[in-house]
Amino acid sequence: MLARFVKISARIGFYPESEMARGRVWLLVVLLASLLTTSPAVTQGEAPSAAPAAAPPPPKLAAYKQEVAQSIDGMYDLAQQMVDSIFSFGEIGFQEFETQRYLTGILEREGFTVQRGVAGIPTAWTARFGSGKPVVALGSDIDGIPQASQKPGVAYRDPIVEGAPGHGEGHNSGVPLNIVAAIAVKRIMQRENLPGTLILWPGVAEELLATKAYYVRAGLYKDVDVVLYNHVGTNLTTSWGDGAGNGLVSVEYTFQGEAAHSGVAPWRGRSAMDAVELMNVGWNFRREHLRIQQRSHYVVTNGGDQPNVVPRNASVWYYLRETTYPEIKRMWETADKIAEGAALMSDTTVTSRVLGSAWPIHTNKVLAETHDANIRSVGLPTWSDADVALAKAVQRELKVPEIGLATEIPALRGREEIPDNEKRGGGSDDIGDISWNVPTVSLNFPANFQAGPGHNWANAVAMATPIAHKGVVAGAKVQAMTILDVLTRPEIVSQAWDYFRNVQAKDIEYTPLIRPQDTPAIWLNEETMAKYRPALRKHYYDATKYKTYLDQLGIKYPTLR
Repeated sequence: MLARFVKISARIGFYPESEMARGRVWLLVVLLASLLTTSPAVTQGEAPSAAPAAAPPPPKLAAYKQEVAQSIDGMYDLAQQMVDSIFSFGEIGFQEFETQRYLTGILEREGFTVQRGVAGIPTAWTARFGSGKPVVALGSDIDGIPQASQKPGVAYRDPIVEGAPGHGEGHNSGVPLNIVAAIAVKRIMQRENLPGTLILWPGVAEELLATKAYYVRAGLYKDVDVVLYNHVGTNLTTSWGDGAGNGLVSVEYTFQGEAAHSGVAPWRGRSAMDAVELMNVGWNFRREHLRIQQRSHYVVTNGGDQPNVVPRNASVWYYLRETTYPEIKRMWETADKIAEGAALMSDTTVTSRVLGSAWPIHTNKVLAETHDANIRSVGLPTWSDADVALAKAVQRELKVPEIGLATEIPALRGREEIPDNEKRGGGSDDIGDISWNVPTVSLNFPANFQAGPGHNWANAVAMATPIAHKGVVAGAKVQAMTILDVLTRPEIVSQAWDYFRNVQAKDIEYTPLIRPQDTPAIWLNEETMAKYRPALRKHYYDATKYKTYLDQLGIKYPTLR
């Protein structure tokens, strides 16, 4: 009822800007909804009744939502400090130790119970507050991008540390959003004795697609009722249903040969690097005969030691992306065969190991509709002239349309199933594994702007500026309001599980792409961070001395050509 009323209000232009006016709208919603029949709560293990009637919002819900919005506005500085601090750490997958230390310290001081090293991953953790049902899990990613170091607020390429990692995907913003939202809701839960449990968790090494399947295996979500995920974006949006991107398996192939002197007796060697090159050539010829929906790419992780030694071992790392689990498995089998052929041609042997995986994403319709209603209540941030100038300058630098920042929220979109012939490949996120185990929704929040190609210095420009700070605060309000909906309206949980069981998973059973023998690749990026961390540490943000990271770096906002 609430979501439907908000949608109708938006269509007819009845969307108040002031908090007082919003309160009157919520009161009207309560009066209208009180005419409807309520439906009983359904726990995770119970089958919900068919087409349950919408229950009226609890009388205090509107007041709770106004309170968390005001509370989050009061935590603007905390949000800014968290966003800027994580940005300054510049940590990449599996090496997010400073990020873990910093965030878990804040959560412990706020009364959350923290467990570190979950699922056998040193930088992973959970933070819990409350007890009983419903159990709401809040997640977002924390890792950066190699070679994406960039001074924030500078509209052209200007690294903080040349060659170092940085937040060229904006993953420094999502967990701060969840923390601020959780703190605001926690205050109400304590005062009002609201039952329920909040669990916060980080997406470690998301850019490697390397942890969330292990979280599922370790049982982190076995008692969770809903997952509210978020990811940095350029607008305040959500969606539901089949995702347009791909799932993925990440596999490293290692060939073993025999060393020899390359100049004196090369005929006595068997080059593992030859095998790598043969595999890559074979794969590139095979691309013509793969489906249009696939995406595949590789890097050579070990090409030998030096030219005058025939490489005894060599490795190549593949990402194999497709739209469904069966197609991913089929693609993987093809890669295995090509690797075996390369080994035969070079008289070497080959082994492989899985470094990561991700199921295709499917998000929950009921949770998306709940998110969307709160999105329209919160609205987009108010952008300053400086914010818009930065966005347009970066867009001009990259020769893309100079559209500035988002000014209008699009309509909620989603389909239960997107026909495969409409899909044309795309990115992956291992939130897909979680989405096939518990009802999940993803919030995009406007901490960035359209310009960069992704995984690039340009995508880091906004991520420690007022654009990111405002976007996180707006997203935190939506997240907090949605948590309150889940805590106080049990029909949301029952209907979300009804969609999950009877629509999303009706004909599809989750089978993990990781195998029993696979373990998290926690050694990845060790050498890179060991190389760059000392230089990055000199630039860690000190909130006790500087108002913002821009102030610490001495950057005039915005800095344009």
